[in-house]
Amino acid sequence: MGWFIAPDYWLSRLVFQRALAAVYLVAFLTAALQFRALLGERGMLPIPRFVERVPFRRAPSLFHWRYSDALFAAVAWAGCAVSAALLAGLDSWLPLWGGMLLWLVPWALYLSIVNVGQTWYGFGWESLLLETGFLAVFLGNDEVAPPIVVLFLLRWILFRVEFGAGLIKLRGDECWRKLTCLDYHHETQPMPGPLSWFFHHLPAPLHRAEVAANHVTQLLVPFLLFTPQPVATAGASLMILTQLWLVLSGNFAWLNWITIVLALSAVQWPGRAPASVPAAPLWYEVVVLAVAVLVVALSYRPVVNMISRSQVMNRSFDPLHLVNTYGAFGSISRVRYEVVVEGTLDDGPPEDAEWREYEFRGKPGDPRHWPRQFAPYHLRLDWLMWFVALSPAYAGAWFGALVERLLENDRDTLRLLRHSPFPRDRPPLYVRARLFRYRYTSWRELRETGACWERTYVREFLPPVRLVEAAERP
Repeated sequence: MGWFIAPDYWLSRLVFQRALAAVYLVAFLTAALQFRALLGERGMLPIPRFVERVPFRRAPSLFHWRYSDALFAAVAWAGCAVSAALLAGLDSWLPLWGGMLLWLVPWALYLSIVNVGQTWYGFGWESLLLETGFLAVFLGNDEVAPPIVVLFLLRWILFRVEFGAGLIKLRGDECWRKLTCLDYHHETQPMPGPLSWFFHHLPAPLHRAEVAANHVTQLLVPFLLFTPQPVATAGASLMILTQLWLVLSGNFAWLNWITIVLALSAVQWPGRAPASVPAAPLWYEVVVLAVAVLVVALSYRPVVNMISRSQVMNRSFDPLHLVNTYGAFGSISRVRYEVVVEGTLDDGPPEDAEWREYEFRGKPGDPRHWPRQFAPYHLRLDWLMWFVALSPAYAGAWFGALVERLLENDRDTLRLLRHSPFPRDRPPLYVRARLFRYRYTSWRELRETGACWERTYVREFLPPVRLVEAAERP
């Protein structure tokens, strides 16, 4: 069928596939380096407990069959290896069916991780990677020209990501309608980057222009994706530029990068397929069209949610994360709070003890410590600490477990931190947490003190606890 293929997107497919493989690699590397403290057998939210109470049909994962830290490590590092192979172009050297199976491997492995990841994997970009990765299975390799159906399904994902985010903003916080949200956002976002301080101090009129441009990019430009070229390429390019602006202004894991990857698939790069490319085999056309029908059918609930006045962000409607709903920052915090965790070796009254502060890798702590760039790498503990500062309800069971691990000087937990103030052989006797209000310093304060943050004590978040008390907490 001549209408089935789009030879002009030969290079677009290649760029998309290699970029997606790079995002997969980061995601699996993040899982491999952090899982023991978060989800392992002695983790804060152990996977074995989760699979005991959640059936396979609700959260399909190979870890329902068996779990061990060694098996999780094998899955994560295997995902890294397959992603690296795809990044190097191994799928192009295989027959069509072999390339499809190779792309299916990282999707199945990462699905197994996400579905048992619990709170640590409750972010929209996890489902976005899975949905995008599933469609990548059917995009083909050098044996066939790109199927236009799959290319449009990728644009359908991008449309829902951008348009859904635009709608949630207009329906949410009034500062989006007043164009004032960026007066606060760069200071209160989950994890500021090295340039966030400077973005915060941009003139107010430029902040208004940023918000207005964001509305245009998310509410109007997505419709250009379904127009003829070169208009579709222009629309996708505007989205890429907007996402790069967000990359510079904060640390949003791979959310911006996977959005850029999707936009790359809509860009018509110069270059055509080799003249000798054979027609797509019938079985491949049947499979692709069947997947398209499935995606259209599963899109019903996400679309209903997107156009609903009670729209929710970042939700999966099926356990395989095939078609999801997205959105971000429907409301903006005006004030930044941070939970500062401290420990002491003293056994006397807390008010007389010498308290030493734990330093996290990404979240603000020491006011003189300038934020670093971590994205697309995802610091999961740091992100959850931001949510806890918004409300203690986000702490759940894992925060008490974190305190317990700190009291034990647990090696895997300490590896998630930038610095522990205690030697390996002398864990703290007590750990406590306090809530502080943080604000960016002014230009004058930065020159005088060298600190990018100024913080003020608000209240006690967790009173001093010993190891036995920490273990008894929920």
